[in-house]
Parts: sequence; structure tokens; C-alpha cells
Amino acid sequence: MVLLHVLFEHAVGYALLALKEVEEISLLLPQVEECVLNLGKFHNIVRLVAFCPFSSSQVALENANAVSEGIVHEDLRLLLETHLPSKKKKVLLGVGDPKIGAAIQEELGYNCQTGGVIAEILRGVRLHFHNLVKGLTDLSACKAQLGLGHSYSRAKVKFNVNRVDNMIIQSISLLDQLDKDINTFSMRVREWYGYHFPELVKIINDNATYCRLAQFIGNRRELNEEKLEKLEELTMDGAKAKAILDASRSSMGMDISAIDLINIESFSSRVVSLSEYRQSLHTYLRSKMSQVAPSLSALIGEAVGARLIAHAGSLTNLAKYPASTVQILGAEKALFRALKTRGNTPKYGLIFHSTFIGRAAAKNKGRISRYLANKCSIASRIDCFSEVPTSVFGEKLREQVEERLSFYETGEIPRKNLDVMKQAMVQAEEAAAEITKKLEKQEKKRLKKEKKRLAALAALASSENGSSPEEHEETHGKTKKKKQKLQEAPQENGMDDPSVSVSKPKKKKSFSKEELVSSDVEETAGGSVNPPKRKKSLSNEETPSEPEEAVNRSVPKKKRKFSSKEDPVSSEPEEAAASKGSIKKKKKKLQRASQED
Repeated sequence: MVLLHVLFEHAVGYALLALKEVEEISLLLPQVEECVLNLGKFHNIVRLVAFCPFSSSQVALENANAVSEGIVHEDLRLLLETHLPSKKKKVLLGVGDPKIGAAIQEELGYNCQTGGVIAEILRGVRLHFHNLVKGLTDLSACKAQLGLGHSYSRAKVKFNVNRVDNMIIQSISLLDQLDKDINTFSMRVREWYGYHFPELVKIINDNATYCRLAQFIGNRRELNEEKLEKLEELTMDGAKAKAILDASRSSMGMDISAIDLINIESFSSRVVSLSEYRQSLHTYLRSKMSQVAPSLSALIGEAVGARLIAHAGSLTNLAKYPASTVQILGAEKALFRALKTRGNTPKYGLIFHSTFIGRAAAKNKGRISRYLANKCSIASRIDCFSEVPTSVFGEKLREQVEERLSFYETGEIPRKNLDVMKQAMVQAEEAAAEITKKLEKQEKKRLKKEKKRLAALAALASSENGSSPEEHEETHGKTKKKKQKLQEAPQENGMDDPSVSVSKPKKKKSFSKEELVSSDVEETAGGSVNPPKRKKSLSNEETPSEPEEAVNRSVPKKKRKFSSKEDPVSSEPEEAAASKGSIKKKKKKLQRASQED
């Protein structure tokens, strides 16, 4: 008995289900449709065999892309090989997509079935899937479906912004609409201004030039020799400018009021601006066609190539069309009318606007249109599927069409397609290498600019959040300067002696032995026996004043290490002991000196 299994692909994973009573289900299709809606009855005929959840949204996207393209993913292969019976002839696998069914049957060898009962069973599985899998709720299943749908659509929509054929479709449609509108508006200006100056219509044929002249001339009675130079600039023909001046003097037109002239001039300026915009739009279309379809535009022209792309819907659709469809693209009404009436089918559609068909003789128009359509289909496929599109192939194909056209006229045998394509391949590789180099340089420049921008933003953010280490050093230096100013403040407040320093200690005065002896002799001669006291009273230099003492109290001093030469100022008891010792030494010296005398 053949076992029927059903493969169900969901946003959360793959599910493999087994069906009971296969023969009855296959025979009783209406009963299956009724059982699908009832969960209890559906559980009686469907049993979940295995469920393989996706580990992440990226894996889910990869599996969805593989299923849509008819490729058996490794996750699906592992699930089927693990849970399906080893005897493949006794297994019948039901799948929803015929492409994935064909891929499974080819790679794994399982017989696959689509449609009929399988479609109804899959509809029931889709309805009750959150009840079949444990731990899966309806809300989580809907969220997974929504997320996978968004990511799948985003992946399908991804494209190179420089190769967008949608812009070509819109611009060529707008260009055709502008041509119609400008012609309509120009005829309105001709009729409106013709009441006043009817002779101008016969002299000037171009619509845009006529609107510019109507805007410039205004009242024809005010036209004189001074405006002749401007007329020559607008018409770019001295004879026409002179004819306009002569016609304005002998015109049969009616007089016109100032308010009517104002309205005519404003409308003419609108038409002139539309014609200028039409020129800029045509330039834009040429640049886009050189980026998106360079071979097609080199072969048949930008306007005709853009109309073919717009009529097909996209460049990809045009590349999929055969040459016979490209030949009559745009002549569908004539084709179906000919098929209905059993008349002659049309020979050409949109490609009739190409210059090749206009240059061909009447008997050769059908032959050259068929040949041109063949080359157009080749050029569109090259543009669509080449990574670096170049105009080399289009130029070579154009040369082939020129040779075929001369062959119809003169009988000169053209070159073979194989030889031409070999030359084109060599040139295309060189052109592609140059284009890739330019693109790499542009990408490097863009990356450098991006790095500079990011660095500037980071510097700005750091300056806003906190000060840099350099700023910290600056603030530290400022605090040091403030301290120095505070120490120098007493001198600025009016201290007399600038030599007095607050922080540095003074040295003791050292007297030599000769000075001491001489001073003692003078004192004895003067009758004074009292010895000199070194530190009995401090000199003006050594006595700090009151403001200096206040500074000493207010400003904290740092501890300093003194050298052997520099001694700190001793305290009061130490000074007293030193003075007593020096007095005794002096007395002894005096006694010795008196004994010697």
C-alpha cells in the first residue's frame, strides 16, 4: 500500500504530515472538503510526522527563496531523508508547488503529486497549522508570516539604483505626454496671437520659436529697428527677422488691448518653459538609457529603445520576448485585426520609428524589420543579464544592420555573426575592465568621505559629552596661574620692600674672626664691656611686617628641603643658646688679649 505524505512549507519551518485512509480520501473528494473545516474530523485523517523549525529569519528567507526557485534546500533534504520511509517506491509525497515537486523527484527519487486532494489537504493544514504543532500560537504564526513576507519582498525588490528601468518608463511616458501638450498649447498660442499678428504664422514654423517671438514682440506696432538684433537671436536667421519686421508694419491683424497681451505673454512663457523642460528631460533619458541599456540605445536609439522597454513593462520582460514579438511590439491591434479578418499581419510596430526602416526600400522594409528585431532582442538580453553593461555589443550590432542594409541595396556580402561577436567580446572585456576601475575609484572616494564625516561626528559628540585631556591640562595650568597671582597679591596691595620673600628662609650672617676681635677691641676702648649680641634685634630686612605675617598665615607653604649651605631659621630657644655660647667665647678671647698686652 502506498503511503501518502504531505509537505507543508510555513514561515516557521517545514512540516511533514501523513494521511490515513488514502484510498478513501482519494475517492471521496467532497467529504475531504467538508472535513477540512472541522478540526476534529481533520485530526482523524491527518497526523503530524515531523516538524523542522527555522533557526532564524535569515534561514527562513533562504528556504523561501529556494522553494520559489524550485531548489531543494539542505534543511528540506535532511527532513525528507530522515522521516520518510527508506523504500521510495512505496512513498507518495504531496507538494503544493510543481517546481519543488519536480526537483524533489529528480534529486531524491520520491514520487510527488500536486493538485486535487493535495490542494484541499494543504488548505486544511494552513487553516489548522497552529493547532497541529505544539507550542505554536496563531499570533506567533501570523507574525512569522508577516516578517518573512516583508523580507522576501524586500529581497526581490533589491536592485542597483543605477540600473533602474522604472525611471526610463516614466520619463519616456512623460516625454510623449509633453510632446502632445506642447503641440496643443502651441496651436492655442498661434490661434490666439494670430488675431493680432497673423503674418507671423507663415514666417515661423517652429512652435517653441513662435511662442518666444510672441512673448518678445507683444504689440506689433512697438516693433522697430532697435529690436532687430534680438529678433535675429531668437530666429537665428537674419532674413526671417527682417521679414517679421516688414510684416509687422503692413499687418492686417486687429488691434489688441494691453490686458489681452499680458495673458498671451504669460501663456507663451508657460509654453516656452515646458519646451525647455522637455529638452532637459530628453537629456536625462539619454543618460539613463546609457546606464541601463547601452547596447539597445546604441543599436536603435534612446527614444525607440525606451519605448520598447516601456511597452514591455521592464527590460527583463523585453529580454524574455522572442524576436518575432519584438518586431510587432506596439502593433497588437493591427495583429489581432489581421488574425480575425485573415488578412496580412503587420511587419513592424514600435521599431518602425528607427532610421533603418525609413532608409530601406519598400520591398525590403519587412526583411530589415525582421533582422532589426532579431538584433534588438540580442541587445536587450546582453543589457539585462551582463554585470557590467557596455555599448560595445550595440555598436557591433548596428554595424551588422548597416551591412545588411547595404547588402539589400548593393549585394555586398556582410560579415558573419561569429566573427563580429568575437571582436565584440574582446572589446567588451577591455571596456568592462575600465568601467570597473572607475567604479572602484569612486567607491574609494566615497568611503574616504564617509570616514571623514564619521570622524567629524565623533569629535562633535565627544566635545558635547565632556572635555578632552588637552582641555584638562589647560584648566590645570589656569589653577597654577591663579595660585601665583594669590602669592603676588600682597606686593600689589602696597608693600614697600619688594625684596622680602614670603616662602624662602633667610641665611644667617657669618662674621670672620678678625671682625669679631676688632669689634671687641673698639668696645673695650670705649669702656663698654658688654659683648655684641648677634640676634638681639632683627634688622629691617629680616623683620617681616604685619601684612607679610598675614600672608604667611593665609597662604599655605609647601615643605622645602634645604641644602647644607642653606639652613632654615631656627626657633627662639635655639637662638638664645647660640647667643650665650658666642658671648663666652668672646670673653675668653678678650682675656687672652689683655694678658698678652
